[in-house]
Amino acid sequence: MRGLTRGNRSVSEGFDAGLVGVARLSLSRWVFRVPLTLVVYCLTFSLFLFGTSVSFADEPFRPESGQFPSLEKSHSYRGELVFVDHANRRGSVRVAGTGKFYRNDPQPFAMLPYGVIRYHGAPADLRDIPLGTVMHVRAFLPPDPKLSAVPVLPVDNKAKDAGHYRGTGTAPAENHVLLLEDEPSHCLHTGKVWKLKEVELKNNAGKIIASRESKDGGDDNVTQEELSFDAATRLWRGRERIGVADLIAEEAWPASGKKQLDGQAVLLGITWKPAAGDGLSGAFTQFHISDIWLDDEAIQQAAHFQTETHKSFIRSRWMPARIDAVEYGKFGRATVTATLFGGMDSSLYNDFREGVGAQINGAENTLKHAAGHYGPSHMASTGKILDVTQATGEIPLGNSGIRIRFETDLIIEGIRPGRVVRVRPESWPKMQIPREEYLFNNSPEDRFPTPEIFPKY
Repeated sequence: MRGLTRGNRSVSEGFDAGLVGVARLSLSRWVFRVPLTLVVYCLTFSLFLFGTSVSFADEPFRPESGQFPSLEKSHSYRGELVFVDHANRRGSVRVAGTGKFYRNDPQPFAMLPYGVIRYHGAPADLRDIPLGTVMHVRAFLPPDPKLSAVPVLPVDNKAKDAGHYRGTGTAPAENHVLLLEDEPSHCLHTGKVWKLKEVELKNNAGKIIASRESKDGGDDNVTQEELSFDAATRLWRGRERIGVADLIAEEAWPASGKKQLDGQAVLLGITWKPAAGDGLSGAFTQFHISDIWLDDEAIQQAAHFQTETHKSFIRSRWMPARIDAVEYGKFGRATVTATLFGGMDSSLYNDFREGVGAQINGAENTLKHAAGHYGPSHMASTGKILDVTQATGEIPLGNSGIRIRFETDLIIEGIRPGRVVRVRPESWPKMQIPREEYLFNNSPEDRFPTPEIFPKY
């Protein structure tokens, strides 16, 4: 895939973690060149492996309250998104292990308050991701098991054989997620592509032999995958969407039979669907291609539209943050210091400026507003941003590195050190939010969702 640039910036120039392009980390030899909307995300990650379930942590790790944990201490796995409770930022993933994928029980997960979601190489919310999408997960043990919104499992659960040909790795106890991303997002930040080796077709459907590897090659132990596709698979070329039939008509792919593709570099969207077979034969862990981005302009377009979707969402729900300190004055006055969470587009962070009017509202770990029956602004503390500072050095994923000081003449109860809040600069609109996204009458069930919603298989 050819490199793309916008101005003089590329993915290799910086990585998010919410760094808004401030920290500069270089990748070793190459990366995709993508537009400014992707610069915010790029690169504190080292290479990911393509295994079914790969742990990067030697020991199970439980994050501490008030800290942003290191990505390197997380456990990594991937699987099919099968259920979403978007209002509580949780869901279920069918985790790929060492056995027959279709037999694996869906495993609940919860996003950490500062957890980052990526879709099509751009920031996302759980509601943006179609069910069936294969996601890459980096997760930890529950920070506080007593308050976990998903079932708490034994810390060594990922090493247990689930039986019934499911194998190990299918039910990790690390179910509190720092990073949840789809396949193209995963490839973009690791500087990888899918190289297509061979295609085989019959009746506009078939299989592709491909491997995920560095664009310039040189990878050791590259594993080839056999992936299915069909007439519903979407192909993206520049600004147009085409289908399998179009490639056949152009004689790029054969109408029937096999053709060598000579390592053509693309990005893939991957899902899972049941494969042919009776349970005793057939492909048990074969994944399916939902999308193929044939060039850089195509993924740039996808990232652009997803970024715009997420920017609109955050402006209506407010920026999540954590309270670092509160200096109390007289008669309800206070000065609040807060760290904005990471993973957003840089243009959102740019709206937080010294002297700008703002509001802060209490929130829960689910990022639900603490009050919103008449809109979040009704109960929020109103004031002005005194200053904005940007941290330097290594900044962990989930932390933007941006800290604001905010002064208000009426501090509310939910703004206390260590608490999660939502912040709105005055340039963002005041809007109503749906009932499921705010607390009312201080219901314990709203504040602390229980795991009871998840079936026991």
